[in-house]
Amino acid sequence: MSARRNNPSLSFGSRILLGLALALVVRGAAAAADAVGQLRQFVSATRSAEGEFEQVVTAKSGRKPQQSAGRFAFARPGKFRWEYDKPYPQLLVGDGERMWTWDRDLNQVTVRHIGDALGATPAAILFGSGSLDDNFVLTDAGAGDGLSWVEARPKRAEGAFESLRIGLDGADLKRMEMRDNFGQTTLISFTRLRPNPPQDATRFRFVPPAGADVIGDTTEAVAAPR
Repeated sequence: MSARRNNPSLSFGSRILLGLALALVVRGAAAAADAVGQLRQFVSATRSAEGEFEQVVTAKSGRKPQQSAGRFAFARPGKFRWEYDKPYPQLLVGDGERMWTWDRDLNQVTVRHIGDALGATPAAILFGSGSLDDNFVLTDAGAGDGLSWVEARPKRAEGAFESLRIGLDGADLKRMEMRDNFGQTTLISFTRLRPNPPQDATRFRFVPPAGADVIGDTTEAVAAPR
């Protein structure tokens, strides 16, 4: 297996996307009294967002961190686009019913039902209609690195993540730190984050390109609308 296939920043791309979703909900909400209050307020108020990200994944072994960068957008419920530009292109799209993952170099597409892909995850909170308190224990994690932090621990032990920490600078989302059950840590830094921008619905649609190998839940999937 090549080094490219072992790149944890992208081999775990779908899981990282799920973790991103909880972080996105904290943009804005300056009127809330504390970081947890800002989180809850924004979940109830925001409908969409877009921006850019830089991502660093560090393994428990301490080997050289894996770095990547790209763009994202979402529109509730169930629609999102998470696109890696570096170190090589990969695209994840949620169209409201299915999540598509396209490896452009291999021209391979993996498709799953949104419910199966997201489950009781942070992404389900953002892209669906779930309640924060149904799935997470939220605590104000104090200040550090010039940011105010919220810690979110999943109530279900079978989840992919052990903990999530979300860093805010006033009304602005700046960073998210995730630690999974294998000891891997993911740090995502956000730039150019825009809440509730005008949306082009086509960005949340995906049709497998000609000749692509489509695997997973393919029932009626390849006939998805453009």
